[in-house]
Amino acid sequence: MRVIFMGTPDFSVGTLEALIAAGHDVCLAVTQPDKPKGRGGKMQYTPVKEKALFYDIPVYQPKRVRDPECVEELRKYKADVIVVIAFGQILPKSILELTPYGCINVHASLLPKYRGAAPIQWAVIDGESVSGVTTMQMDEGLDTGDMIMKTEVPIAADETGESLHDKLAAAGAALCVKTLKALEDGTAVHEKQGESPTAYAKMLTKELGNIDWTQPAVKIERLIRGLNSWPGTYSHWNGKVMKIWRAEAYTAEEGVKYVQGTAGAEESAQPGTVLSVGKNDFTVQTGDGVLRILEVQMPGKKRMETGAFLRGNAMEPGDVLTQE
Repeated sequence: MRVIFMGTPDFSVGTLEALIAAGHDVCLAVTQPDKPKGRGGKMQYTPVKEKALFYDIPVYQPKRVRDPECVEELRKYKADVIVVIAFGQILPKSILELTPYGCINVHASLLPKYRGAAPIQWAVIDGESVSGVTTMQMDEGLDTGDMIMKTEVPIAADETGESLHDKLAAAGAALCVKTLKALEDGTAVHEKQGESPTAYAKMLTKELGNIDWTQPAVKIERLIRGLNSWPGTYSHWNGKVMKIWRAEAYTAEEGVKYVQGTAGAEESAQPGTVLSVGKNDFTVQTGDGVLRILEVQMPGKKRMETGAFLRGNAMEPGDVLTQE
């Protein structure tokens, strides 16, 4: 097939490469405009642009895909299909209907679950046991088009947003190739979506990572994994922001063995209170249960095992981690 590819971040790159490897003629890569990065403000290419240029694929970076000149530019390429994966702009009807096969989207959830901008991370945060990828025929709604194919990916007990991202990116690349073949063969089956059983997977913000210690330990631990590697979770200790990258959740009863001093002391401690400080970890009271902190990061420092942090910082039982 002659394909226009629309995508922007790392998640899109694997699908672009898979389409090329499968023999499709990717005639144009459409991606978001370059953005300045770092102190010097040097313009940085998107991951899709970098990969497209590597394969000598023309790149188009419209500020607004709804502008008439964008539609006319895409029309010039006379593509059979437009493949869209994490592009970053809502497509108008004029683009959705531009090619014979329309626009095929690769979405990182088992639709109709987790429509929205951050389905990967929210699946981890919400404690799902399985995620996956869906290909769909795009319409004017937000991830509401007819489903074509799905593939499931189990979520491991220690899954992070980053690790699930990589798994789903690979699964989505393979599924997209399979979907285009079915479309070309005339064997693709389109299925209407029902109502979504989950909340809209809203965009991630740094503020989301500000840990509320009144929440149960299991929920905080999932938040830590879901927001790893971006934007990360954090709290405040000794007047400084402490990022928390890895932890284990325990019920109040399980947490007793990690608490130095009187058994059951965690039952009366306020959420956010440091209950014990060991050689390689420290424990924190939550609204329900205990969180054992295993990896942290302080301002200006690299991520480190908690043991390394404790060798250079005087944390004590009774210290308090706060949201502000």
